[in-house]
Amino acid sequence: MNGTIPLAAGAAAFLLSAAAIVPLRRLALRWDLTDRPGGNKAHARPTPYLGGVAIVLATVVPATAVLGLADRRITAILLAATAIALLGLIDDIGSLSMFTRLAVETATASGVVFSGVQITLTGGWVDGAVTVVWIVVMTNSFNLLDNMDGTLGAVTTVAAAFLAGTAFVSAQPALGLLLTLLAYASLGFLLHNWPPARIFMGDSGALFIGFVLSCSAVVLVTGQDPGAMVSGLLLPTFIATVDTGVVFISRMRVGRSPLAGGTDHVSHRLRQVGFGTRVIAMMLGMITAFAGALCLAVALKWIPAIAAAITGGGTALLLIILLQGVNVYSPFLRSKAHSRIPERLR
Repeated sequence: MNGTIPLAAGAAAFLLSAAAIVPLRRLALRWDLTDRPGGNKAHARPTPYLGGVAIVLATVVPATAVLGLADRRITAILLAATAIALLGLIDDIGSLSMFTRLAVETATASGVVFSGVQITLTGGWVDGAVTVVWIVVMTNSFNLLDNMDGTLGAVTTVAAAFLAGTAFVSAQPALGLLLTLLAYASLGFLLHNWPPARIFMGDSGALFIGFVLSCSAVVLVTGQDPGAMVSGLLLPTFIATVDTGVVFISRMRVGRSPLAGGTDHVSHRLRQVGFGTRVIAMMLGMITAFAGALCLAVALKWIPAIAAAITGGGTALLLIILLQGVNVYSPFLRSKAHSRIPERLR
């Protein structure tokens, strides 16, 4: 693939995403498709949804125009991810049961697996089942990561960029182009979502992002040895994996449902100890860059895959343990910590 094609397509994705946000925001306000504060939500003012639609359009349209339907696996990922985005949009507008969401996600993930996107552990049917479970879990993990202005947009931009580099180095140019488009589309969205956010991506964007990134990681580890497989799955999804681990363990410890919403994610814990919203988005972006660089280094054969897997796994475990020490279940402590944050950093 000509090196100018990804750059030109990426620029188109960036402009399409950034420009599409404007009419989508007006449409969301007109139809009252807004996320209102209250309950388990941390934002202070009603904010329109539909930002995720811009990310989906800016990724799918250029990808289809450039790649066509030549690559079966990429086509399957695009079709399934679009279906997942539609599922999220319906949930944004109305409300779907957890069973319905999981059923659709499982069906779409299964379709991708049948196209050849599959973790290769045993060589048998177990591989397909494990792949489906992993894709569904990580898709929802990224969705849960969308809980603070700028956070998921920053993480996606960085993660997709490094994973695109890994794909190009691994002789997967079609996948590299898809991930390049996702990175630029997320960057265009981030212009409007950087704190204080003027629009949210909603479930449509967050589920789409999680699905594309998790499927892309699987494509790159297919046929690899166990060390490369662990590092190739963990590092591109590092922040989402840590966030899920932190929330799951802490809720089990206090007897809360791991499936309910809440303000006990990594971003909320960093906010609790005194970091501002913009700083948190940059911190998570830098951690994502570190994990992405490790993944790329493995693809370039600069470091052994097992060393990257141990480093990534050890770092993730350490962060999960350390973040357990942040008290996020006391309303008094949460409000006190929030009052210590300067207004310019909120």
